[in-house]
Amino acid sequence: MNFLNTILDIVFPVSCISCKKKGAELCINCLLLSPPTERESESWIFPLFDYRHPPIKKSIWLLKYQGKRRLANIFAEVMYSRILEELSDFEQFENFRNPILIPIPLSKKRKRERGFNQAELLCNALIKLDKNQSTRNNSFELDKNVLIKPKDGKHQAQIEDRSKRLKNIIGSFVVVNPEKIKNRNVILIDDVLTTGATLGEAKKTLKRAGAKKIIAFTIAH
Repeated sequence: MNFLNTILDIVFPVSCISCKKKGAELCINCLLLSPPTERESESWIFPLFDYRHPPIKKSIWLLKYQGKRRLANIFAEVMYSRILEELSDFEQFENFRNPILIPIPLSKKRKRERGFNQAELLCNALIKLDKNQSTRNNSFELDKNVLIKPKDGKHQAQIEDRSKRLKNIIGSFVVVNPEKIKNRNVILIDDVLTTGATLGEAKKTLKRAGAKKIIAFTIAH
């Protein structure tokens, strides 16, 4: 899928779905002009944009289901700045230092079908941005082999009722190599926050395994 997308992009150059500027499915300027989310979320979860905004909704769909992986790099640019902003407060008031970046995992089956995990793509882009900051020490490290999803349950997006979402996600995640997160701060990364059930279950699983403080960032809500 990725190779095919590359060929198609050469033959048919992509344009921003919002301003039509050539070069990317959503340009950084249009992303920055997108409305921030106004929906309430848990105090430890930090979504960036309003999912109901058409360019945001469509670009996330293109990333997840059309394999437009470059969008992860564009989203990560904005997310990285927001993470650093929040970390400056956490470091000062809550001793939130040297956190581990952990993507919300997909099951092996779903990852094989999609070809990638969009949360991992975001994490990879965030780490690359972090390493390129020559004026500061790295803000965080990445570990994709801590939180896993052993089984593929019913997709959360297919369940509208909040209580059913909560029941569906219970027990979905497992921590391997728990020594890596023992008494460590964690930043969870995902693409979309809906009810918060997925992030909440991930947080509970990590806390049981010994993680210290946990916060989360998503592209949209």
